[in-house]
Amino acid sequence: MDKVVLEQYIDACKLIKETEEEIRKIKRRRETIVQGTVKGSLPDFPYTEKRFHVSGLSYSVVSSQRELEEEEKILEKRKQNAAMIKRQVEEWLNTIPVRIQRIIQKRFFEQKSWNEVAMSMGRKATADGVRMEFERFMSEKGV
Repeated sequence: MDKVVLEQYIDACKLIKETEEEIRKIKRRRETIVQGTVKGSLPDFPYTEKRFHVSGLSYSVVSSQRELEEEEKILEKRKQNAAMIKRQVEEWLNTIPVRIQRIIQKRFFEQKSWNEVAMSMGRKATADGVRMEFERFMSEKGV
């Protein structure tokens, strides 16, 4: 696993949430219904006035349906790519020692400094010690 991919994990998670929100907005825009009221009268006597409630999609909404569908497909693809990065990192994390998992969680996912990581690790850990432990592990894995 590459350090760059670990750093991309946070962005991938946030991108998934942002993309889902954009997809929801597109779906709302696609479902826009125009409503109105029309007045008229009966053609025969008695000529009483009637009001009719009319609703439907406007021409501009219908013409942009294809564009919205294409945009939604692009966003779905972006979401899938981000989810793939997220899944790769999570699968890799399950294969490494728990202590290294915690170090990676604190340093990369929570974006803490090495001092903060050392404090949360406990057991008289120092910033340099935790950093060296992480770097040693990564070099052993060939990263």
